Amino acid sequence: MNDARLAEASALIRAGRLVAFPTETVYGLGANALDPAAVRRIFEAKGRPGTSPLIVHVASPEMAREFAAQWPAAADLLAERHWPGPLTLVVPKKPCIPDAVTAGLGTVGLRMPAHPLALALIEASGVPIAAPSANRFTELSPTSAEHVRKSLGDAVDMILDGGTTPVGIESTVLSLAAARPLLLRPGMISREEIEEVIGPVDTAATPGAGPHLSPGMHARHYSPRTHLLLVRHGEVPGQGRGAYLKPGESMPADPRGYAAALYATLHHLDEQGFDWIAVEEPPSEPAWAGIRDRLRRAATAQS
Repeated sequence: MNDARLAEASALIRAGRLVAFPTETVYGLGANALDPAAVRRIFEAKGRPGTSPLIVHVASPEMAREFAAQWPAAADLLAERHWPGPLTLVVPKKPCIPDAVTAGLGTVGLRMPAHPLALALIEASGVPIAAPSANRFTELSPTSAEHVRKSLGDAVDMILDGGTTPVGIESTVLSLAAARPLLLRPGMISREEIEEVIGPVDTAATPGAGPHLSPGMHARHYSPRTHLLLVRHGEVPGQGRGAYLKPGESMPADPRGYAAALYATLHHLDEQGFDWIAVEEPPSEPAWAGIRDRLRRAATAQS
C-alpha cells in the first residue's frame, strides 16, 4: 500500500469520513468509533437498522482494554490464542464508546483483525475503527474492493484495495459479558476451538425485538439478489435456469477453502441472470457451522 494513500485514508477517518478497507474476513466500512456522527454515516450508507451493533477494530489487545469497562481473564486467553484473527469479543464498554456503535447496549464487540492493511490503518488513524461489512444491509458481504464499489458506490469516501480477503466470511462473535460465555455468531473459529481455551460455551437464542447482542443476528442477511435455496442430494428446481454449488465439486471440499470462495462465487453467479442458485446443505461438522449460518440466513431471506 502506498504510504500517501494510507495517510489520506487515516486523515479521512480522523475527519469523520468513511473508508472501506480489507480485513482477513471481509471488507469493512470504517469510521472513527469514538465519533457518533461518523458512526451514524455508516448506518446511513448501508441502510442498516440502529438495532444492529457494530464491531470495533483495534490494533492490539492493549488497545482493546482501553475501551473495555471489564476485561475478563477469558478475554486474555482468547486474545493470546486467536488475535489477530477472526474472533470478536463482546465485553462491557467504557462510556467513551458511543451508544450509536453498540445499539444502546452497555457492551461492545472488539476485534484485532489479521490483515496488515487493516492494522496499519488503525495505527495510522490513532483511533479504534467501527466497521461492519462494506455493503448494503442484508446483501452479500464484499471480499474484494470491486464488490464494495458495486454495492456502495459514492457512499464511501475511499476504498483501500488490499486484494481478496482470505477467510471469506465474517468473524466469530463471543460474548464474555455474563458469567458464562455466549456464542452470538459462528464463524471460522469454531465453538469447539473456543471451548478448548476457556471451557463450556452456550449458544445464543434467536433475538427478539430491540437491539441485538451482535451483528449478523437478523434472520435476513448475506443475501444475493438471485433466489438462493439450500438443497439436499442435488434436488435442484426443475424449472428455470440456475447454478448448483456442492462441496468437492463446484466448491472446495474443505471448510476453509469453501468459506474463502463462498461470497466471491455468489457475487459472480449473481451477475449471470440465473433464476436460482441452489446450494447443497453443508456438512454438519463443527468446522462448517459459520458457513451453514451464512447460507441459512441467505436462504431465509428469500423463502
